[in-house]
Amino acid sequence: MAGFVLLERSKAERAIEALEKEYKDAKYYLSFKTPVELLVAAILSAQTHDEVVNSVTPELFKRYKTANDFASAKEDELIGYVRRVSFAGNKAKNIINACRILEERYNGSVPRKMEELVELPGVGRKTANTILINAYGIVEGIPVDTWVIKLSGRIGLSRNTDPDKIEQDLEKVVERKYWKNFAYVLKTHGKRICQSQIPVCSRCPIGPNGRNAICPRNGVKNSK
Repeated sequence: MAGFVLLERSKAERAIEALEKEYKDAKYYLSFKTPVELLVAAILSAQTHDEVVNSVTPELFKRYKTANDFASAKEDELIGYVRRVSFAGNKAKNIINACRILEERYNGSVPRKMEELVELPGVGRKTANTILINAYGIVEGIPVDTWVIKLSGRIGLSRNTDPDKIEQDLEKVVERKYWKNFAYVLKTHGKRICQSQIPVCSRCPIGPNGRNAICPRNGVKNSK
């Protein structure tokens, strides 16, 4: 990648530490009460803003409460609740089929193992990590979503674009104590400062005017 600057380990660790301190309030962004609700919300969230997901799930979760409820749902009725999310039809199918597997194999419970979660329709490694962390407090890796992909490159933590490879890169430089929340730290930083099109580098804690002027600003052409 021409002109790309990959931070050396010591600088990467300083950048991560600075972001963790700056965004102590960062947390998972989808609303849920049970592991089944989290599974459903996470499936709905793919390529959809979390605000949209959180706007449809209250009524959805009033109607469907358990894995059996979702497994028994009529697809058209389920789509009616979630039609505002992208690819609503495919996601409704995935939710129904995933919950049927929960009923058939796991007594209606969401499994606690990565290899079992990624076998569910609509669940990849990122979603599986999300479920393990937020439903069960099990930290096996770092969820890699769109913000993590974008900011890991921009900040110089990974030169890869494949989510699995980015996760491997991050695990080498992010202290394990931060794995649980690191994706949400980057998402918060992205929304508040390191915006998708024109980042506000003048206010960035690791930008040129920050307390830790570390970020190489890979790919940034214009900033505020």
